[in-house]
Amino acid sequence: MEPLEHVPWPPEPIKTERLVLREPEARDRTAFIELLASPEANAYVGGPRPRDELQRELPETPERWPGSFVAELDGEMIGQVLLRRATAHRRPSAIGKADLGYLFLPRAWGFGYAAEACAAALGWLDSVLPGEQVVLTTQSANVSSLRLAGKLGFAEVERFEAWGAEQWLGLRVSSPAAR
Repeated sequence: MEPLEHVPWPPEPIKTERLVLREPEARDRTAFIELLASPEANAYVGGPRPRDELQRELPETPERWPGSFVAELDGEMIGQVLLRRATAHRRPSAIGKADLGYLFLPRAWGFGYAAEACAAALGWLDSVLPGEQVVLTTQSANVSSLRLAGKLGFAEVERFEAWGAEQWLGLRVSSPAAR
């Protein structure tokens, strides 16, 4: 199992039908603050962070590490897709696998951008680490995220209690390209 940290990074920007996935840049800082401070975007992931705290603590170029993609639409960041190694996960069945996460600005919801961006990021992962197992965790109450997990080829492994709510853990059983 090769660490995500050892894959060639950053890749060339990944172009989809409507989006570009690329490494975060300094110009994305304002959008990152908006995203991380959004009560709607963070409703199922622990809640928003205070904007003034983010202004102080967020680095000039946010989240620059292998597997951290900005989803860009028409030259502007609308969300983030993350692929990282699950090392300190609450569930033993997730440890060591790639963990898919994503967060999009509310104004980008309902257009299929998250599905498009996540499928592209998973395609990239398949190209650099073929056969890599991928997990996704979301609150069971997050119906939109559960629907997206199904579209991306994830099947439920288990449900568990964490962070004061029931969580859903899925394992990717088929890659988007294979379907």
